[in-house]
Amino acid sequence: MSNCILPDWPAPLGVRALATTRRGGVSRAPWRGFNLGAHVGDDPQAVAANRALLRRDLPAEPVWLSQVHGIRCVDAAITEPGTEADASFTRQRGVVCAVLTADCLPVLLCDERATVVGVAHAGWRGLVAGVIESTVAAMGEPGTRLMAWLGPAIGPRAFEVGGEVRELFVGHDPDAASAFAVGADGKWLCDIHQLARRRLDALGIRRITGADSCTLSDAASFFSYRRDGVTGRMTSLIWLD
Repeated sequence: MSNCILPDWPAPLGVRALATTRRGGVSRAPWRGFNLGAHVGDDPQAVAANRALLRRDLPAEPVWLSQVHGIRCVDAAITEPGTEADASFTRQRGVVCAVLTADCLPVLLCDERATVVGVAHAGWRGLVAGVIESTVAAMGEPGTRLMAWLGPAIGPRAFEVGGEVRELFVGHDPDAASAFAVGADGKWLCDIHQLARRRLDALGIRRITGADSCTLSDAASFFSYRRDGVTGRMTSLIWLD
């Protein structure tokens, strides 16, 4: 699809992945564009039409999750749509793993032999609690055999957090302090991509690439909850051919 991002990563043949933008689609303001979130107040018929457009490029309907900013990772091949979880994986070909985002970080994962894929919804709450670690554990492969792609998320010059958020990350990993810069009014600017890279590196995952995109600053391309409040959702998807 011309309105999607194809990950630039060394994934093996047999692994397919993409991340949508807000471009295209039929939703009207304030969800204008290619909104794929059915839980944000948009016209259900518009969401269904957008999902039907997406489905044309997929082997099956994505396994849509009910995301709660947690760390649960489920096997998409045996999971009912709407299950509460923030990550999924599969070893079955033709099963599409998906997460919805609008500032949070989508993390795509696969192994070097194209036997397992996974995706995690990593907002700061899930990231600090261990959603990446949970996903990698569920995939059942050592980090040295895995690679990751970090999708579009709020950028380090736009993601303002309180001191308590910084303390949670630094309490887990003192060197995570390098991912925070002093902001205004006692706040901190947070680099969520760097924090995710640190978590992946600690798991032995060295092959990490990512999209150089800020969802908040690029209103033409991305939905952003921080920017707009009421807004749509993009999706990041991965499957085995």
